[in-house]
Amino acid sequence: MTARILDGKKAAQTLRAEAAAHAARLKEQGITPSLVVVLAGDNPASAVYVRNKATAAGEAGIAARTLRFDASLSETELLGTIHELNADDTVDAILVQLPLPAHISTQRVLEAVVPAKDVDGFHPLNAGKLLQGQRGPVPCTPAGIMDLLRLEGIDPKGMRATVIGRSDIVGKPMALLLMHAHATVTIAHSRTRDLAGVCREADLLVAALGKPGLVTADFVQPGAIVIDVGINRVDSRAEVERLFGHDEKRLTEFDRKGSVLAGDCEWASVVSVASAVTPVPGGVGPLTIARLLKNTVELAESRRLSILS
Repeated sequence: MTARILDGKKAAQTLRAEAAAHAARLKEQGITPSLVVVLAGDNPASAVYVRNKATAAGEAGIAARTLRFDASLSETELLGTIHELNADDTVDAILVQLPLPAHISTQRVLEAVVPAKDVDGFHPLNAGKLLQGQRGPVPCTPAGIMDLLRLEGIDPKGMRATVIGRSDIVGKPMALLLMHAHATVTIAHSRTRDLAGVCREADLLVAALGKPGLVTADFVQPGAIVIDVGINRVDSRAEVERLFGHDEKRLTEFDRKGSVLAGDCEWASVVSVASAVTPVPGGVGPLTIARLLKNTVELAESRRLSILS
């Protein structure tokens, strides 16, 4: 068996087009959705992510700006900035780019964002709404995965789904979304006994533990659908060969760059067992930014129209 590749780039293009069309409809009512990204510190990966998010937002018709602060920013100063954005009626969505500098409490900062502008869905109130199945912003990565399943014609209803990972950003909300879609859900993690055996029971397996190549063919029920959320940089040629076999494209990339991106799945073995799988890169990653755009537009509509009424 050779798995069907679930094209995250193609799905993300559809989601971006949906967000742009929605934004255009709002502009006809005099509403331009706006997003503010708060970036503190000098994490190179964060800077790239923020730049990509701002570019995508502009292309979708969203007014986006980034507030940049160096790592010496105090927690009090950052909280003050968040409170100012909360009070600014021209701001519809606030995104605090993680990770924050070590001396700043991530929890306090995320809880300071008013729920109506919490584009990432991380505020406890929005997390509670998700738990109860109420409408509200949902963390972008799991929401984007649900969009991918919809666009690929994959209905989780009745499936046995296993999520590897229990983070507040991906694992927990992913499990809740699948449960709301009528799947029977298991949450597994690094301390799960017989992890491979638990995963083999799944019709739909979501790998979100952040360990390259953790999921091998032994974890996958023949014909299962595998969603690989992991994004890991691998800088060992032996590890690249383990993950991708004799994939000349990957080996050439490694020889040129000294590293390659890999997911949580051992691609060479998983692709031979699963019926469908997301690649890394080009799978879940593009969906996260696309869903951010949809969340922004939806927050703008919900907040602005409630003010107008």
